[in-house]
Amino acid sequence: MPPLAESRHRWLPLAITLAIQAMVAAAVLAIPAVAPRVAGSLGISVTYVGLFVSVAYAAAILASLASGTATARYGSIRISQVSLILCAAGLVLCTIPSPWTLALGAVLVGLGYGPITPASSHLLARTTPVHRIALVFSVKQTGVPLGGVLAGALVPGLQAMVGWQAAVACVAGLCVLCACAAQSLRKRFDVDRDVSRRLALGQLLEPVRLVMRHPPLRLLAVSSFLFAFAQVSLTAYAVTYLASDLRYGLVAAGAMFAVSQSGGVLGRVWWGYVSDRWLGARRMLVVLGALMSACALATASLQPALPTVLVGGVLFVFGASAIGWNGVYLSEVARAAPAGQAGIATGGTLAITFLGNVLGPAVFGAIAGLFGSYRAGFLAVALIVALCAVALGRSRRAVGVPRA
Repeated sequence: MPPLAESRHRWLPLAITLAIQAMVAAAVLAIPAVAPRVAGSLGISVTYVGLFVSVAYAAAILASLASGTATARYGSIRISQVSLILCAAGLVLCTIPSPWTLALGAVLVGLGYGPITPASSHLLARTTPVHRIALVFSVKQTGVPLGGVLAGALVPGLQAMVGWQAAVACVAGLCVLCACAAQSLRKRFDVDRDVSRRLALGQLLEPVRLVMRHPPLRLLAVSSFLFAFAQVSLTAYAVTYLASDLRYGLVAAGAMFAVSQSGGVLGRVWWGYVSDRWLGARRMLVVLGALMSACALATASLQPALPTVLVGGVLFVFGASAIGWNGVYLSEVARAAPAGQAGIATGGTLAITFLGNVLGPAVFGAIAGLFGSYRAGFLAVALIVALCAVALGRSRRAVGVPRA
């Protein structure tokens, strides 16, 4: 194979998984992007539409648990195709003006979202050189904030022209097109599928059992729960905090939110590079935990009189750390997993990660309500993540984790 063709072949799995990740992330965020319009159409509170993401992540927990075995049997590409179709079907259901179809649509979108990361981890762990693994996993995970950018840029603009149902259906159509485009790649990248692998209900908890049996995976899973809590606290409450406590207008608060998301995109790539080049994944996670904690503390300390540039800088770094940790984390899970079980281990740890996404908004909101300020929620995030960073650092020294 010519060098150029070989290089393209080497990066093709990353391109595929990045595109698929972006599309399913856009599917999860399509409804929240037009939440006021959806709520008005259904005659319900925007708060209930906001539960769409929590319901989707709850369904994603179950899907991620089943995804490891399913990926081993059918292959990464096939599972990704099925996931895209489920997301598309869920979005189409959401266009039917009923709270019940909205809830069912959220479940289908979550069932489609859950398997994507374990399936892509299975493919990338098999096709990525060890010295590039953290960078590759981090670049793939930029699909999540990129999907958010796609949903935010496409859906609100389209709904102004053709209505929110047609705008959401457009995202569903893109998911179907992505699934069709992946078909030509299945023969090449699903060669390791084992059709004799049995699917059984009793295997649903096997990914979690695998994680619990291996202390390094167990600590990573707990860390991901707390990191997800920090991430969802930022993404769910940044705009509200800026508007209520710092007296920003909604447009300005939205712009600051976009700044934090852009930090997440750049952070996911940069941390992967730093991890591969200098620190190693486990040490990088310790640094990210410390940085997240510092940024949460700084966010809680922001005042209305501070310059916008300073506020934007804090939120940019907060986004870079709280949204940018996933790729490094997934590469460390793949490294720590038993041979050939990266997909199953990823599914088990992600079930716990998603639990952080489900519970995070409620816990943060309860803390903020108890103390009467969103600052208290961010202070709690700072404390919890700092303790997590200490635990990761002590475990790394105890086991002598090599640079990965």
